[in-house]
Amino acid sequence: MELIRNFSKLGKNDAGIAGGKGASLGEMTAAGIPVPPGFVVLAESFERFLTENGIGADIDSILSKVNHKDTNSVDGASAEIQSIILNSKMPADIETEILKYFAELNTEYVAVRSSATAEDGSNDSWAGELESYLNTTEENLLENVKNCWASLFTPRAIFYRIEKEMHAEKVSVAVVVQKMIESEVSGICFTVHPVTEDHNQMVLEAGWGLGEAIVGGLITPDNYVVDKAGMTITDCYISEQLIKITRDKKQDTNKIQNSNVQIQVEEKLREIQKLSGDKIIELAKICLQIEKHYGFPCDIEWAYEKGKFYIVQSRPITTLSK
Repeated sequence: MELIRNFSKLGKNDAGIAGGKGASLGEMTAAGIPVPPGFVVLAESFERFLTENGIGADIDSILSKVNHKDTNSVDGASAEIQSIILNSKMPADIETEILKYFAELNTEYVAVRSSATAEDGSNDSWAGELESYLNTTEENLLENVKNCWASLFTPRAIFYRIEKEMHAEKVSVAVVVQKMIESEVSGICFTVHPVTEDHNQMVLEAGWGLGEAIVGGLITPDNYVVDKAGMTITDCYISEQLIKITRDKKQDTNKIQNSNVQIQVEEKLREIQKLSGDKIIELAKICLQIEKHYGFPCDIEWAYEKGKFYIVQSRPITTLSK
């Protein structure tokens, strides 16, 4: 029974075992896209965890009684299921394998992200429904893998499953463990303009620090529009940025879980453009390569550290008109 697989041995057809996120990272790694190295704790590991603890039937029973129109019912079911998962023991061989693969990454910090096996399809996207844990260390790695398993049953994930009429569908969860990029700048790229739906334009958003500040709506990012045919910048909106999210270096010695902190942006950086024109085009070319590889419009998360761009996620854009 295979429990874990490196990105290099995964592809786009492996969403059933690695989730949408894991399969996409494997596919891009094979295509030569600059993806930080990592591995996926396969959905089979979660299924083994449920079986060995004898809790699968209990979870199904709780879910079957949920009234999705009643917030208290959803919240109560979520709390009960997550408590069952977090208080159950991870099988020893899975623990050993995770720590072995982590050691091979040769890094102190990793990002640990949930990857649902019914995730990131063109019609349904679990983006934002499940949890991620940044700046995870060896000390809290196993705990955060379990937290990701439990996040398959957050209130919003339960509601999403019911809303999309997926209660009869088998949904499991894999966990992506990926070398953490300490982003100087990060952001999102839409390879088709998400507002005008112009397929000849892509939109890049950029902000100082970790991308969670943009995803969480804490800041208004820079916005750059690039013409795909000529690889020229046609519009450039520079946003003032007062805060950013970064690793809390003061707490590094305590190895505090997910030790991120909001800090003030240096005054000299607050009103300047986050990426130079050359860097915008360099990133746009990488994103165009991803779109061409997949053959559909992509929503891409990227990070920039020490002069190099990294792609940390790509999924189909699900908001475009059919």
